Amino acid sequence: MPIFQLAEDIIFPPTHLASQSGILAVGGDLSPERLLEAYRQGIFPWYAGQEPIIWWSPDPRFVLFPTEIKVSRSMKQILRQGHFTITFDGDFRAVIAACQKPRPGQDGTWITEEMKEAYITLHNMGYAHSVEAWRGNVLVGGLYGVSLGRCFFGESMFTRVSNASKAAFITLTQKLLDRRFELIDCQVRSAHLASLGAQDIPRRQFTDILNNLLCFETLRGHWRFFAD
Repeated sequence: MPIFQLAEDIIFPPTHLASQSGILAVGGDLSPERLLEAYRQGIFPWYAGQEPIIWWSPDPRFVLFPTEIKVSRSMKQILRQGHFTITFDGDFRAVIAACQKPRPGQDGTWITEEMKEAYITLHNMGYAHSVEAWRGNVLVGGLYGVSLGRCFFGESMFTRVSNASKAAFITLTQKLLDRRFELIDCQVRSAHLASLGAQDIPRRQFTDILNNLLCFETLRGHWRFFAD
């Protein structure tokens, strides 16, 4: 299966033409216009610093339906007791910088400086959002992603204290559910999110659901009011 080389025009090939591993295209840029068009089609960028930009559309797709989130008894207690203060769009730069740091045992990170600045631009435009978990005044966990229609596309999360990122993700899911969001895109499988109820679905089903959810107005701007 050929890998498509993107040109200056913001056009992606149909997602069903992705390789078996999920690679759809290479090249292009990380302009806000291209990134938003990619998300609208269920495509996302993921690459190492020395590689060209690689665009993915894996099959199956790993997603969480907010109505199906699984919260353990212990996590319910942690949330109820207020172990963490959860904020929204409180410090996007700090969250993405924390996500950018290599994990233990990793030599590098897929969040390049170019990638980081691209999502900061999306945040300033009201499309990208962060969720922070705090202990006092210390940022101990969080996540960030992109919102379009009634879908939230999760990008990355980090934790410095046990259960911090999980508390942020659960709180986000509950707030999204309150606002009638129907899908959280988790992209590729992880045991952490599987334990919270995320599941694999066929790419075609994901695309059909996404197209329906994009018909709704995007909740742009800062999400600080989510904490209310």
